[in-house]
Amino acid sequence: MHRSTASPTLPTGRTLGLSLALVSAFAFGGSGTAAKPLIEAGLSPLHVVWLRVTGAAVALLPIAYRHRDAVLRRPGLLIGFGLLAVAGVQACYFAAISRIPVGVALLIEYLGPPLLIGYVKFVQRKPISRGAAIGAGVAVAGLACVVEVWNGLSFDALGVLFALGAACCQVGYFVLADAGRRGERPVDPLAVSAFGLLIGAVLLTVFTRPWQADWSTLGGSVVMNGHTLPALLPAAWMILIATVLAYLTGVIAVGHLSPPVAGVVANLEAVVATVLAWVLLGEHLGLPQIAGGLLVLTGAFAAQTGKPAAADAKGARDSRDSRDARDSRDAPDSSERVAAERQVSGRPSRTSRGD
Repeated sequence: MHRSTASPTLPTGRTLGLSLALVSAFAFGGSGTAAKPLIEAGLSPLHVVWLRVTGAAVALLPIAYRHRDAVLRRPGLLIGFGLLAVAGVQACYFAAISRIPVGVALLIEYLGPPLLIGYVKFVQRKPISRGAAIGAGVAVAGLACVVEVWNGLSFDALGVLFALGAACCQVGYFVLADAGRRGERPVDPLAVSAFGLLIGAVLLTVFTRPWQADWSTLGGSVVMNGHTLPALLPAAWMILIATVLAYLTGVIAVGHLSPPVAGVVANLEAVVATVLAWVLLGEHLGLPQIAGGLLVLTGAFAAQTGKPAAADAKGARDSRDSRDARDSRDAPDSSERVAAERQVSGRPSRTSRGD
């Protein structure tokens, strides 16, 4: 009875995690499409990033207040998430694209999943599923096609280091999101996102100096693929969908999937960004990018359908063994059943071969 009620929860949790990871990737993928009209209207890229993070932090203030006890329970985790997963990724990426081509920087940043697999295997010393490893490699190859890395390929040591820094910060996003639900004092994923964005907003304020920006741009109009629309519309999309929804669903998804699998699925963000730029901004999408997008999809599918790692399989076996042990304890002993049958029937029970 225990087995029939407990087993369906496993695929349900994995399916929920995959669904949330896909929502997060699609939401993150729309950030560039929403930001570009604002940048073309006069806002600097760094000020757009500050607007994105700070607006999301303000939107999540009620969640932060509700989970304010998380600050006392896991302050280091929240500071680390804000420093790496929010401020670090943004600052390193924009520093990188100031020195090397955008496509190259994006490809290096999305080396995060392979780096994450290496971190989990060699630092945390946890087994990695074959599907996650293969999926990461296929997805990176697809990303090289999506960003057309061969166009404008150049080498700038400092720019490459910044891009690698963004990749490492992306690793921190998945590792810290997973760590938040573990240990003796777990933190709600919503609290991790809310306080991470708050801390990230404070850090970005120091470096971007938002008081120097001309925020009157938000009261005017912007142009997207030849169409004029209020500037507040892409700004709201960037804040509410590409940041609030993206971070909330992404952090929760890591709790239902392993960090390596969630990291590979997150590579879909680059594909979504490219497709949205094609549809909404009129940017051309060539055959190599289409082929690369299919490779990324294949890698994400391979990662999430692979067999679980040995540790996960062992955990499942231990769980089944514990349930079987409970069943055996709950069931009456065979000798007790024989005695009960004899008392009820008034005659010996025919349970032994001697009878």
